Amino acid sequence: MPTVALIYPCGALFQRGEDRCQSNIDSSTATAMRACNDLGYAASVLKQKGFHVFLKDYQTERLDFQHLIADLKNNSVDLLMISTTNATVFKDLNIVASIKRSFANISVVLKSALFFDPPADLLTQLDLRNVDYLIGGESDFIIADLVQAHFFDKTRLANIGGILYKSEGQWVKTCFSSWRDDLDSLPFPDRSLMNNALYLRPDTQEKQATISVSRGCPSNCIFCLTPHISGKKLRIRSPENIFEEIKQCYEQFGIKNFFFKADTFTVNKSWTTALCDLIIASPLAGKIQWVANSRVHPLDQETLLKMKQAGCWLVAFGFESGSPESLEKMKKGTTVEQNKAAAEMAKKAGLKVYGFYLIGFPWEKKEHLLQTQKLMFDIDADFVELHIATPFYGTQLYDMAKAGGLIPDTVLGKDYFNAPTVGTKFLSIQEIERFRKTTILKYHLRASYILRKLKEAMFKPVILKNYIVFGLKLIGNTLKK
Repeated sequence: MPTVALIYPCGALFQRGEDRCQSNIDSSTATAMRACNDLGYAASVLKQKGFHVFLKDYQTERLDFQHLIADLKNNSVDLLMISTTNATVFKDLNIVASIKRSFANISVVLKSALFFDPPADLLTQLDLRNVDYLIGGESDFIIADLVQAHFFDKTRLANIGGILYKSEGQWVKTCFSSWRDDLDSLPFPDRSLMNNALYLRPDTQEKQATISVSRGCPSNCIFCLTPHISGKKLRIRSPENIFEEIKQCYEQFGIKNFFFKADTFTVNKSWTTALCDLIIASPLAGKIQWVANSRVHPLDQETLLKMKQAGCWLVAFGFESGSPESLEKMKKGTTVEQNKAAAEMAKKAGLKVYGFYLIGFPWEKKEHLLQTQKLMFDIDADFVELHIATPFYGTQLYDMAKAGGLIPDTVLGKDYFNAPTVGTKFLSIQEIERFRKTTILKYHLRASYILRKLKEAMFKPVILKNYIVFGLKLIGNTLKK
């Protein structure tokens, strides 16, 4: 059987498996690299079909192009799948071109949210001469059918949803209008091929697994890709299926820390409670810890206390803004008061809080930014990220920014820390970047914040060391902007 290579290519650290945000890890303040689950899922389904699989995360291992070339040769690779992002796509295509110069017969698949039902003008911005297929749908449900069709019957390509393939030199787009509900049918990511030691809980440096627990989101946030690429229907795995994956990670790979990947972990209270109860009633109770994202509403104290009892130590909220006007215009569906209440409930439950904020929406003036800054200090989260709103293709924000003349060139090759816009209708991008820098430094260099972190790390040398490392990285990244 043919050999398929699944890779994150060499380069800067990006959350390539997080199709919604595609975060720039090297430039972030407190974000850690998460496991390459998209590659792990692809490996599992391909191995079920009998294919030979090679998997490697070159960017996180900090390996160079020569290591990649050597691996392709040593493993006699026939087809290569690369997970790319909005920010890295140009560099990744250069890597593909270099690969094809050495291995002309290797077929290439690019997988990214960027290619979900892409408009024609997006494709014309990219040199795709060396690429055979684009996956924009959920690759774990697609890749095995695509590889089988490529090697054994290309007439089946037209029936595979969520892809683009070439026919007579032209890109042909298949159906992008449906999503699979049977999430429990997927095998777990193949962690035997993943270098699990690369993906660490940032404060303790222990191995941390990412577990995808749901997909889709019924919300309407104008900046978010999830409803576009994963649908507005919330699709959830059964608590039993999720728990079996947790148990496999613990028993087979010695992983005790987890990130539960979901945009809406707490929106279905009965489901959240059922998963927590399974953990609490199991031999893993008290032996594992985990992190989850949550909307600030709906949310209640009882759910957060149950999560804490089941091992949750941190909850991440997309507070986004301290401006009521901005929250309304971005269609967040929440209020400033709900932001504050959610943070207070989490703290009361004994959970640490990670707050995400966005500035630089087309309508924003200095007063909007100041309101967000005030909320950041009022909530006083344990960890924060202050991003500049990025108008990804497929979002309402992109359409708004484009119509307003705020995107002078392209959004490709850009990210939260390398904005593709000229700013807002009232503020230049330079003003927004200066505001972000000042706010980040002011927040983290407060005596009260530093003393709190030192107190948390007292008698915990590993945590103290990592807080210092992250602090220096934060200051360095912020100042160089």
